[in-house]
Amino acid sequence: MRVLLSNDDGIHAPGIQQLAVTLRQLATVQIVAPDRDCSGSSNSLTLNAPLRTQTQLNGDIAILSGTPTDCVYLGVNALMSPRPDIVVSGINAGPNLGDDVIYSGTVAAAMEGRHLGYPALAVSLNGNRHLATAVDVTWRLLLAIINTPLRTGKILNINVPDLPLSSIKGCKVTRCGSRYPASKVIRQKDPRGREMLWIGPPAGFLDEGPGTDFEAVSQGYVSLTPLQVDLTANTAITVLSDWLRNTKGLSTTYGS
Repeated sequence: MRVLLSNDDGIHAPGIQQLAVTLRQLATVQIVAPDRDCSGSSNSLTLNAPLRTQTQLNGDIAILSGTPTDCVYLGVNALMSPRPDIVVSGINAGPNLGDDVIYSGTVAAAMEGRHLGYPALAVSLNGNRHLATAVDVTWRLLLAIINTPLRTGKILNINVPDLPLSSIKGCKVTRCGSRYPASKVIRQKDPRGREMLWIGPPAGFLDEGPGTDFEAVSQGYVSLTPLQVDLTANTAITVLSDWLRNTKGLSTTYGS
């Protein structure tokens, strides 16, 4: 197996480095990752400036000022030859649960891999203490995929409880939970007296009920959530079509 490994915490983050050490016992691994922390960058793609690479002594490649999406795009199309069999993003230091997937650079890297036609995993640890647990879980999942290929055509978003491996109860297939809308802004002054605004922490849980990723992780299970690139709200198509037919001035031919 050939694995393109990326993240949003940066090329030197313990999560990606420890995962690479383990996966290299199983597969050919090429790291292509941002040169710095890009948390919260979502699916941002750099189109207004060239991107430069910096190859580390061990062959890992950092993308200078690049985003996680940039890294996977460049990794697949230019920097890994032959191309990968699978794209893995992580291991993120902190969860990507519920609404977090909207902003997550970890999930975005996996989403770019899926968009380019490859199986893709996004792996996050619900904390930063038991990284070895998340590494072991990822190893086991990749072995399972090798033995029994997973053909969902979706991104697999994996969240691992921050517990010793012996305390993990198993895996659960989940849906994304949700949080209340965040609204906190932290105001500060810089040394020159100019105002600085910081985005505040995420809000509390709105839906952490049965079947959610929040519930699974809180109960000690690894959460496996299938995500998709297609954002079409299929259940709303009929409602929108009916609305358009019944709305004067919109359903007629323009210019008539």
